Amino acid sequence: MSQTLRLGFRFARRELRGGIRGLRIVLACLALGVAAIAAVGTLRAATEAGLVEDGARILGGDLEVRVSYRPMPQAARDWIAARGGRLSEVVEMRAMAVAASGERALVELKAVDQAYPLYGALTLDPPQARLAPGTVALDPLVAERLGLRPGDLVRLGEARFRLAGTVASEPDKVASPAILGPRAMIALADVPGTALIQPGSLVEYHYRIALPQGTDPAGFAAALRAAQDDGGWRIRDARDGSPGVSRFLDRAASFLTLAGLTALLVGGIGVATGVRAWLDQRARTIATLRCLGAPARVIFVTYLIQVMALAALGIAIGLLAGQGLTLLAARALESVLPVPPRLGFHARPLAEAALYGVLTALAFALWPLGRAREIPGAALFRDAVQPQAARPRWSLLAVNAAAVLALVALVVGTAEQPRFALGFCGAALGTLLLFRLGAAGLMGLARRLRGARRPALRLGLANLHRPGAPTPLLLVALGIGLTTLSAIAMIEGNLRRQIGGQLPQAAPNFYFIDIQSDQAQRFDELARAQPGVAEVRRVPSLRARISAIKGVPVERIQASEDTAWALRGDRGLTYAATPPEGTRLVAGEWWPADYQGPPLLSLDARLAEGWGVGLGDTVTVNVLGRDVSLRVASLRQIEWQGLGLNFVLIASPGLLSSAPHTHIATVRGDPAQDARLLRVVTDAFPNVSGIRVRDALEAVAGLLERLGAAISAVAAVTLAAGGLVLAGAMAAGQRRRIRDAVVLKVVGATRAQIRRAWMVEFGLLGLTAGLLAALCGTAASWAVARFVMRTDWIFLPGTLAATILGCTALTLLLGYAGTALALRTRPAPLLRNE
Repeated sequence: MSQTLRLGFRFARRELRGGIRGLRIVLACLALGVAAIAAVGTLRAATEAGLVEDGARILGGDLEVRVSYRPMPQAARDWIAARGGRLSEVVEMRAMAVAASGERALVELKAVDQAYPLYGALTLDPPQARLAPGTVALDPLVAERLGLRPGDLVRLGEARFRLAGTVASEPDKVASPAILGPRAMIALADVPGTALIQPGSLVEYHYRIALPQGTDPAGFAAALRAAQDDGGWRIRDARDGSPGVSRFLDRAASFLTLAGLTALLVGGIGVATGVRAWLDQRARTIATLRCLGAPARVIFVTYLIQVMALAALGIAIGLLAGQGLTLLAARALESVLPVPPRLGFHARPLAEAALYGVLTALAFALWPLGRAREIPGAALFRDAVQPQAARPRWSLLAVNAAAVLALVALVVGTAEQPRFALGFCGAALGTLLLFRLGAAGLMGLARRLRGARRPALRLGLANLHRPGAPTPLLLVALGIGLTTLSAIAMIEGNLRRQIGGQLPQAAPNFYFIDIQSDQAQRFDELARAQPGVAEVRRVPSLRARISAIKGVPVERIQASEDTAWALRGDRGLTYAATPPEGTRLVAGEWWPADYQGPPLLSLDARLAEGWGVGLGDTVTVNVLGRDVSLRVASLRQIEWQGLGLNFVLIASPGLLSSAPHTHIATVRGDPAQDARLLRVVTDAFPNVSGIRVRDALEAVAGLLERLGAAISAVAAVTLAAGGLVLAGAMAAGQRRRIRDAVVLKVVGATRAQIRRAWMVEFGLLGLTAGLLAALCGTAASWAVARFVMRTDWIFLPGTLAATILGCTALTLLLGYAGTALALRTRPAPLLRNE
């Protein structure tokens, strides 16, 4: 074996001295795929490192205690202070900012005490501005929208504030993001004067704690919970300063890694193409060595060493390119990323990207190398025109299968959602098989139609099924990239249609929140009296945290991946005597309108399935610090598309109706009267906040545009890899194309006939690839929309038509370019050299 390796290294070194022209496609394909995966992994690791290093600043302290509706008891504050903890209190709620001109905007109000911030610094613009009692700091966007300058007056609730400046830097912005509106900040001492906090108002209290040096945050949190926690607190430390961001990064990185892997798999086909072309160029050399007695294993080792050496170079280039792409992405996404990434050397994502490259190279290179090993030397001379039905030996097939399984295991093992990653692997395999079967079908059809009368048509069809025809390779190379692109286009098109088409027609104009019970009737009368108002709906609204399911604490519940979100944080809760409009029960029955028994619950059927909950089971919710057990009486299917007043949790009246709570209302009517309606309602009820649905939809549409651009960019990487493979396949067959063109011209064929023949060949290839890509893309988009995004899906024929036409045009363009180059070749020099 050592002698084989020595000879293999010697032969490989000598051949590589002549250049790598035949293996450039291997180099480019691996570099592109590895670069995409390395860039995604490195950016994710750098951002997570930033989250970890800045955890205390992001959270606002070493520990945070979050309480809904009510402040922390003084006894708990004294307990913290007695153990050396420094406390900072932050109160968050929604409010309407009203300028002196009458212009108004919804803001996320954040009231901070004098100790804020414990870590980092709050920076205002102008720099000399300070947040003092009686002043407010606004997000630059809302200040611009209201036409405000420093010194102007702003009304929040029933209090007026002087604008100190705009918020330039908020140290804990990631941990407490402004979701429904831009940020407004005031002093905590000014909150009572606003009269925004009423019984049941949507208010959250955040208590940030700076611990003494050397104190274990986890131990302190456990002791605090055991000594003071009343069941409604959420405590987290700086190591988990922004769990939502971490989950988003994990899922986004998993998706982008799979997209990069798609590019790498397409590149793997390029590896197989490049190796096959490389072996075709070396066929005479290999055949001569075999005929002179060189062992087959020496030939195999020689070319495996060459391929893996080039693969290593391609992987190295990809890793370097990935680092460069990370720097570019970090700068381009600086305003989007939650924290500045800690750029530098992150070994793990680079090692994973390199391992992806090695396994891909092995998985796709071993088959053509093993096949060449099994062909006798004399048969290699005829393999170009009479391919041998050879396959690698079983031992090599086992190694090839092991490389494929290792690649699948790496994909599934490193994914945030293993089941989704496994489905991706299965879909990739199924797509490859479908395109291979499509190629066989096209070749079979061309063989049946070989009796066509027109010479150009007959020749073009013959090119599709002749020995050694690249039809399967070209179909797969074109199809995978276009499948990805068409699927993404269909998903994006469906989302745009729902957000930009269906939703605005069905959605209300406004949500009004924090309506007090003694204001409810007057609110209804006032809203209905406004011009253009067609409908006013109002329901009670409470906030509750699910604390146990069937008596088991939520921390121990194994919920499904798509329903675990509902067990984190607070959920909306309402009560109703009769089923809300549009309710569709899928199990159980609604309680009688005059029901006065133990509390019952109507639950979203999808959540019930993900939690393993059925009729008769109990769901315990914590409302205002008190645990209430609700027995599941019915399961509902909720249609969220209309943006109406839908709650996943609806309880029976009785116990909850006596708890302090507010109301939430929707108003539908003439959009032209929106400004008047908002002004009248918020002037009459300063504590009530109005959320304009159209503004929220426009924000979502803007986010979708940015998301669509990012997804399209990733799809473009896959398409670029497919283009490389296609170009490589064209280049690999160019010698044969030139030889055919010369022979045809010698026997009397005109340039126009040859050109038409090849246009028939490439036109049919492009049309078939486009049809299959449209089919696979449609199926993939339907599966993602229905089972991942849980949304409706419609067929978009325009998108698929663009895919098919684009695929056909691309194939014809590349085919025409190759044909034009072949037709320029002069016959005499080629025939003399042959």
